[in-house]
Amino acid sequence: MKSTALTDKHIALGAKMVPFAGFNMPVYYEGIKIEHNTVRDHLGIFDVSHMGEFTVTGNDALNFLQYVTSNDVSALHTGKIQYTCFPNDQGGIVDDLLVYCHDKNSYFLVVNASNIEKDWDWINKLAKNYDVELENISDQIAQVAVQGPKALKALQGLTDVPLDDIPYYTFTSVHFSGIPDVLISATGYTGSGGFELYCQNEYMPEIWDKVLEAGAPFGIKPIGLGARDTLRLEVGFCLYGNDIDDTTSPIEAGLGWITKFNKDFMMKDYHLKLKEEGVTKKLVGIELIDKGIPRQHMIILNRDEEIIGEITSGTQSPYTGRNIALGYVLKAFSKADTELIVQSRNKLLQAKVVKLPFYKKIT
Repeated sequence: MKSTALTDKHIALGAKMVPFAGFNMPVYYEGIKIEHNTVRDHLGIFDVSHMGEFTVTGNDALNFLQYVTSNDVSALHTGKIQYTCFPNDQGGIVDDLLVYCHDKNSYFLVVNASNIEKDWDWINKLAKNYDVELENISDQIAQVAVQGPKALKALQGLTDVPLDDIPYYTFTSVHFSGIPDVLISATGYTGSGGFELYCQNEYMPEIWDKVLEAGAPFGIKPIGLGARDTLRLEVGFCLYGNDIDDTTSPIEAGLGWITKFNKDFMMKDYHLKLKEEGVTKKLVGIELIDKGIPRQHMIILNRDEEIIGEITSGTQSPYTGRNIALGYVLKAFSKADTELIVQSRNKLLQAKVVKLPFYKKIT
């Protein structure tokens, strides 16, 4: 099992460590609910060094990424980031990812930890006819996410670069607490704002300590992967392996906004047909009316108790107290306020379709 540059820090802090995507990772420190609400109200720091990072460079870098991803990479310019996915050759998704644009010949990709090897094999297979150089730098790079409404104030004293100049889905390289060439971006996976910091492994323990010190007056806490999952679910963000996978089209998953048909890409015609003719199933937000917590793989029924879908992610929302889920249902049952039944073992729980997100940041 792999360790990150911060594993010793987590153990020293008493984190509950679990195997995740081949890494020894903290699932929580004090508890998921406490950590979740800390990010919503204050700020927290996550170790996400298990994520994968690839570089794509060369004369065909743009053309290559246009084909292997669903979004329109040509819309990017230096310092911009794009959320996208790798469509597979069966109509599903290899992975979802972020594309960071240095320039039209140089990009930085951030992929899911559980899919690093799979993604690496996939893009190398497709790169053979392109003038590109691919490098897997996942083992060299550490990443932390500092998330929450007080992140900007807490971090500003650690860099001379005005963090207000790094709007949502942009990035830059900065001197951060005396460490050069720290990449700082603003994407987030929590719905509460904040930044990501990338650097070489050797520098991350110092950055971790400096961020915790700077954030102390603002109520910072270290946050585990458990709260990361509940935070993303409250704002309706997909998790690969739960809500999207090799069998789901981005059109079915409500990701039509990252699927651009003004260019060619893998299985374009298939996804375009789904968009134009309509899908048979859709990913929707679901809230339980009866008491009970929805969990992945629970069956969804209509009012006649016929099977119409399945829960893909579910929890009791730590911040709102509601019992929430994402799940695929037949299109006819996908409109907001449609009454549903969720089967929990031998119980049939009343539920309804609700608009996403479940939680919306108050600005």
